[in-house]
Amino acid sequence: MSEITLEIDGREVKAEEGMTILEAAKSAGINIPALCYHDAVSPFGACRLCSVEITSRGRNRIVTSCNYLVEDGLIVNTESADVIETRKMLCELLLARCPSVKVIQDLAQEYGVEKPRFKLADEKCILCGLCTRICEERLGVSAINFVGRGIGRQVATPYYEHSDACIGCGSCAYICPTGAITLEDSGHTRKVFTPYVTMEFKLKKCKVCGNYFAPEKELDYIAKVTGLPAEALDKCPTCRTRLLTVDLSGTI
Repeated sequence: MSEITLEIDGREVKAEEGMTILEAAKSAGINIPALCYHDAVSPFGACRLCSVEITSRGRNRIVTSCNYLVEDGLIVNTESADVIETRKMLCELLLARCPSVKVIQDLAQEYGVEKPRFKLADEKCILCGLCTRICEERLGVSAINFVGRGIGRQVATPYYEHSDACIGCGSCAYICPTGAITLEDSGHTRKVFTPYVTMEFKLKKCKVCGNYFAPEKELDYIAKVTGLPAEALDKCPTCRTRLLTVDLSGTI
């Protein structure tokens, strides 16, 4: 890939062709806020907090840095007056939607938003789509997705019921930036709490130590897509590592 030179906040930054402005900024140690971005999935530009001002071909405009590709000679301003005003408005809207979410409260405070002018809701989901993308792109399952359009848009399982496609891996909970999806392991059961349905999964018991460590459905899925025999996944990660160490060292 060819190297590109652009300017971010007055600094010359080298980037590879195909990188986004957000990636180039991160590589240079320049922080740009973003809630719907994660390098494990494709960019989506949903939260728009990563908005920056660019100058390209003599024209200034606001773009989302997470999905705008770098260009040679591009000038980027991450903290112009228009950018700050845009982020303040976005923080105000998010705070009105999710007033009890800590990460939103912190962002609002950072941008000087104390109390939103809009009607307060009681949501935790900001419709960032991280859960839907990780489920589709990394797991290939698509157990959760967007439902509806406009102000009625939601993230949910089909028909707001227990999804047969869900394997209980918890990737959606791990990647969720606001805690709208959480999980809990108790005894031999994992519960995945989504905004509209709670799903339960039976956990696998480790053949060696007897601890429960992962949903049986997830392990069956891993065996299916990798071709591994079922017995290769009947031990918890700790025991697998210990036994592998024993095998390699030849000692107990």
